[in-house]
Amino acid sequence: MKKLQLLLLGIFGLMTVSFAQSKGVKTETIPTPTVQCEMCKEKIEKYLSRVDGIMTVKVDYKKKQATVKYFTDRTNIEEIKTHIANVGYDAGDVKADEEAYKKLPSCCKKPE
Repeated sequence: MKKLQLLLLGIFGLMTVSFAQSKGVKTETIPTPTVQCEMCKEKIEKYLSRVDGIMTVKVDYKKKQATVKYFTDRTNIEEIKTHIANVGYDAGDVKADEEAYKKLPSCCKKPE
C-alpha cells in the first residue's frame, strides 16, 4: 500500500512539474516574405537557436514563414521579429536591417 501511495505521489509530482514548464511556452508563426532558399533557412535557424528563451525554430522557405517555440518569460514575439530582421530578413511587420541585408549572399536577396 505504501509503495502504491509513493508511486501515485511521484506521478502527480511529475505531472505538476511538466505542467509548470509548459505554462510559459508559446508557439508563433512569423511571415518571412524575403526568405528565398535553404541558405536563408539555415541562417535564421542558426541565429535564433542561440537566442535566450527560444526553444525551437523551423523556417519553411517555400511557405515563407518561420515557426518559433519560445519561453514567454524570457523573450517575446516582437524581440524575435527584431532578431530575424537583424539577420537581414523581413519578419512580419518588421523590415530587414539594411546593412545586414546588403551582406547576404545574392541567392538570399529578393529578385528585383
